[in-house]
Amino acid sequence: MILSTQAAFSPAVFAALVVGTNQLVAVMPNPHAPLPKNTATGYPSATLCRPCHTQIYDEWRMSSHAYASISPMFHKFEQKINDLAQGTVGTFCLRCHATVGTSIGEPRELALWERRPVSREGVTCVTCHRVDEEYGRVNGERRIVSGDLFQPMGGTSDAPGLQLVLTNKAFYKVRTTPDERGKDMHGGVFKMPQLAKSEFCVGCHQVAVQPGIKLEVVWEQFRDSPAARRGTTCQDCHMGKNPGVAGGYDTGPAAIVDGRALNAGRKHANHSFAGPGYSIAHPGIFPHHPDAGNYPMQAWLKFDYRAGWGAPEFEGKVSSGKVKVTFPKEWESDIDREEARKIVDENLAKLRDKMNLRRRVMEAGSKVEGPFFHGEPRAGKSLRFDYKVTNLNPGHNLPSGSLGAQPELWLDVALLGPDGKNLWESGYVDGHGDMADLHSLDVAAGKIKRDPQLFNLQSKFLTTNVKGTDREMYLPINLDVDQLPFIRPAGQPVSVLNHPPFIRMEQRSLPPLGSRLANYSVPASFVKQPGTYRLAVRMRSRAEPIYFMKFVGATREMEQAMNEWMLDLHPYTVEFEVK
Repeated sequence: MILSTQAAFSPAVFAALVVGTNQLVAVMPNPHAPLPKNTATGYPSATLCRPCHTQIYDEWRMSSHAYASISPMFHKFEQKINDLAQGTVGTFCLRCHATVGTSIGEPRELALWERRPVSREGVTCVTCHRVDEEYGRVNGERRIVSGDLFQPMGGTSDAPGLQLVLTNKAFYKVRTTPDERGKDMHGGVFKMPQLAKSEFCVGCHQVAVQPGIKLEVVWEQFRDSPAARRGTTCQDCHMGKNPGVAGGYDTGPAAIVDGRALNAGRKHANHSFAGPGYSIAHPGIFPHHPDAGNYPMQAWLKFDYRAGWGAPEFEGKVSSGKVKVTFPKEWESDIDREEARKIVDENLAKLRDKMNLRRRVMEAGSKVEGPFFHGEPRAGKSLRFDYKVTNLNPGHNLPSGSLGAQPELWLDVALLGPDGKNLWESGYVDGHGDMADLHSLDVAAGKIKRDPQLFNLQSKFLTTNVKGTDREMYLPINLDVDQLPFIRPAGQPVSVLNHPPFIRMEQRSLPPLGSRLANYSVPASFVKQPGTYRLAVRMRSRAEPIYFMKFVGATREMEQAMNEWMLDLHPYTVEFEVK
């Protein structure tokens, strides 16, 4: 079934979907027809879906999909890459991150608070459920079928529960046309099997940019993985009941209409889309909250939640004069501060839930074993040992994700002596929170030494500098020569070299079910006396390097949040005797 992808459903198609006929005729509208003037109705907000799909909305509102257009790091990066490319990148990044905003023609440079609310929802309901074609590998482009909330939505089934409601609209107190009375709801469902296929995810999770370098490589990793060979889909792990594991799905109602559950035993796909990413936005702005819109986004950015604004203890000190604060005009009212605090506290609780999901995903997909000593530990001799790191995920590399060189995963190993003092460490961080590798600003400044034994699974971009040798770079842009030629498409096919000229990605991640040893050697000077020593290990996960955040112009608040919400995985300590 092929329907229009450029304009709203025609009345004939809409009526056919409502009654369930299979006598549909393809509608071919003018692809250059102007968008509806009221683009808010042409692309319904997730808040309009919430009354009947409350659980799904509550899962989605804290997801990385819902964060895609809000992310301050995305906006800093997107602006930086456009600056370097002199604007030639255009709206490419926004095609995935702000699908509705791209569809309605919002300028790429438009401030977030000037965008339509539905545009700020990123990968929102209509992004997936108003698509009626199988696009395959479209490299960040998929067209949403426009239409108001009454128009049909795509789903994986024929929605028998919906048909029951449509034939008893007065009983369920709903309406499917503006002339009726009741709560608004979509008047039909068209079956879209590709929603349950891994291929549906490819458009935004396998992306190449202008010079031919691949920034998103998850699909390539997945398509040749054990998970793909056994028929496991992306949805099985990222929307199932066990985050990161293909362990089946929960069950639940398709919707709750007027307090009545529809199709209660139906498979429930979790729309939190469990993964390792996390938010560093102000918690009044994200997760999405149905009441957050009572205050403008610019006002939220002035609300100092860290200082305790709106909390009973803080407000008590303010009213008694023990604390004096000059509040911005938007927050002079204690009632507004208290209402805002409720929203912030609810969102912080959701972010903690998100952190728990992240931990479950990461720990289900990885394993750390060891230490395995090389010989018997003896005082006055160097101590050599290994840890084995295994990717338990059968679907893609560890780590995987966006932009290749951004997701960080490394081991932090420390040796503690008989007196409990830290004698030696690998995986330590500098004053900004970065690993002590070549990109560390403190290493470059000579403030700390480079960590020569660092075990780091972060991928790197390699670019060719002016002398013809390779260097690691934050982005696939050769800043040593001239960034513009390497942003533009290459003069020869990428297939000739198997990578773009002067740019390639060095994958250090572990392939599905793969393992690698982390080798360590502690100098004898740190193991001077016999006794009971301890080795402590943890795997550390962070979404962005701080040096990269500084490179794109991130704020201190963004850096602080990035470090606050990082994860420590598989922490444990082993005691051993040194003779």
